[in-house]
Amino acid sequence: MTTARASVRVVVVESSVEQRGHVVRALEADGDIRVVGQAVGLADATVLVATLQPDVLALGVRGSADAGHRVVEQMVVELATPVLALADTEVPRQSSNLGAFADLMAGPGSWTSEHEADARKRVRALRGATIPPPVVGPEPQGVVAIAASTGGPSALATVLSGLGGLRAPVLVVQHIHPDHVTRLVELLGRASALPIRPAVHGEPLAPGVAYVSPGDVHLTVDTRRRVALTSQPASLHRPSADQLFTSVARAAGAASVGVVLTGMGADGVGGLTAIRAAGGLTLAQDEATSAVFGMPRAAQLAGAVTRVLALHDLARAIHGATNRRRSA
Repeated sequence: MTTARASVRVVVVESSVEQRGHVVRALEADGDIRVVGQAVGLADATVLVATLQPDVLALGVRGSADAGHRVVEQMVVELATPVLALADTEVPRQSSNLGAFADLMAGPGSWTSEHEADARKRVRALRGATIPPPVVGPEPQGVVAIAASTGGPSALATVLSGLGGLRAPVLVVQHIHPDHVTRLVELLGRASALPIRPAVHGEPLAPGVAYVSPGDVHLTVDTRRRVALTSQPASLHRPSADQLFTSVARAAGAASVGVVLTGMGADGVGGLTAIRAAGGLTLAQDEATSAVFGMPRAAQLAGAVTRVLALHDLARAIHGATNRRRSA
């Protein structure tokens, strides 16, 4: 005798009555998923989600896969609910860089029984994602610094996709050729739940904004919480994770959060050590989810890391650290 799985509560939003019916029937086929509400458009969806508080929103979207990604990211942040986007065009079977709170697949117009089973599987996976609520009230004084190397763009996109509602500035260092920084900002901008911009020297840090280091200079923060770009000291990596982390430790002290992601080498060990010594939180991506475990391993072996976490758990830990700082 099998034990019934816990019911997953879903709101379905689709303008086509025929396709909406198809989605409802497909999702409820196994008995463990229950459609608790249906809507035609996003305005109705907002009301239904607020009223019914479903586990997942199944959302029909129109246009390209890129458009679908943008709608999903917007809805995850605005509704604080995991979203399965059902596109009216063919998309890759595996959604890229949407993080743990969202997924994208082709909609019911092209579904076979295999696609229907895949949709149910994706809804069940999304059910476990918890969206941190937006922080309201006085701005916290925290500063978040994230560094990555080999495999970093995809890992950065995943972390940034989970930071909706964060009320602290985020500074990003990625070891990359200077000619590719513009493309990196574009890619992260499509995945991130926060606004992404290239860092500009002298710019005051704004809460809820992510700043990406330009190429061939170090991204640091001065004691007035302003961006400071410098070409010195000369080092193997420019931008350098160590330079960023060390400056954040000086500027934010115990309110600093340092995160080292996948990458070769040991850049970041000294800077994370400085953050930990200042009382801040230091996080590293685990080996199982890292493309290359070099930088996280080096930081862990040096005793510079407070917690080692899977990639999809890092955003939640960052939220927790900045939220605790605000309520302290």
